[in-house]
Amino acid sequence: MAEQQGIAPQSASPTILVVDDEPSITKLCKAILQQAGFSVLVTDGSSEALKICAQHQGPIDLLLTDLILPPPGFQLASSSNQFPHVHGHELAVRALRMRKDLRVILMSGNIDHDLAGYGIHRGDLPFLPKPFEQGAMVALVRQTLQTPPPSAESIASLAGSQPGIPKVGDGWVD
Repeated sequence: MAEQQGIAPQSASPTILVVDDEPSITKLCKAILQQAGFSVLVTDGSSEALKICAQHQGPIDLLLTDLILPPPGFQLASSSNQFPHVHGHELAVRALRMRKDLRVILMSGNIDHDLAGYGIHRGDLPFLPKPFEQGAMVALVRQTLQTPPPSAESIASLAGSQPGIPKVGDGWVD
């Protein structure tokens, strides 16, 4: 379920897209980021996040996504599905290809060893460990917004380090 917060195409404050399957996390992130002066879009899954990236009229300056997102109930691996359910790293790669000025922060409550068990590697993208403090999240968001967007080469490098659409046995759990 996506929720948009009155974002005008010429918004003066940066727009953050928050993706997490836990409603308490999206609600918390939204409240903290809005209090810090950001415009916020939230959704609970990668498919909806990709739709927002493709269809949102205004800018999306930063994607803040959980790394472990729930798998689809049933999805055939198909290159024709424009908005597939994917894990957070793959979501970041796909979103970066859609929006060249996007910055990304990955977040997770899992340690790298656990993430590797799911076939997920953080790479060099900024990372916010859960649980997090309000000030730490806002500081990382501001810091990341000050950096240039990833280059085409770094996006290709990110894409090369991860599998594509998940298949049975890829380590997806709910």
